[in-house]
Amino acid sequence: MPRAVAQRWWLGPAAAVGLVAAGASMGLAGWRSRGVSVPPEPPSSAYGSSAAPPRVAARPLPYSVPLRVTIPAIGVNAQVIPLGENPDGTVTVPPLSMPFVTSWFDEGPAPGQRGPAALFGHVDTAYVGPAVFYDLGELRPGQTVSVTRADGSTAVFRIDRVAMYPKIAFPTAAVYGPTPDAELRLVTCGGPFDEVTRTYVDNVVVFARLRAVGGS
Repeated sequence: MPRAVAQRWWLGPAAAVGLVAAGASMGLAGWRSRGVSVPPEPPSSAYGSSAAPPRVAARPLPYSVPLRVTIPAIGVNAQVIPLGENPDGTVTVPPLSMPFVTSWFDEGPAPGQRGPAALFGHVDTAYVGPAVFYDLGELRPGQTVSVTRADGSTAVFRIDRVAMYPKIAFPTAAVYGPTPDAELRLVTCGGPFDEVTRTYVDNVVVFARLRAVGGS
């Protein structure tokens, strides 16, 4: 899909889209503290074929910091840096001066651990054009994402589905809620570019599940 070059990149799902009954927004810490289960939540739109058929997931791994993420289908081989959340509850992402670096939400599971580990990256910037996750929306079910970890292991995830959601209706439960298996979420911006706010109006999210473990 054509993409305008963004001057600023916003993620925003952590606080701006998890609405509670009172109408206020709920941050990641608030969601985790509730310990709610994940309801089925269909995407607003999906890319290409339907979700891949379920397969038996690999056994979750112990905690280990992620170092690099590799996505052969779109030519990504990028450093991963640990970042948490901002004071307002939104996810911290790499600065625009690091457009080819991804970040890991280090207040959640590490890739390979039980639960949904989350990695974030820019789609583009005004300085370099296409950035690390520019082609994230081109991924398809069945393709793989590998995360090299500090303990020497490589967690290999198989993509289940790729979807795009309006930022104002981001599926916080489906992305950050607890899961019985080791899963991975890759998130970037997508959809139309709003020239007034200088932001993209949607998020592209890749959902993947641990399928194999390599390395030591």
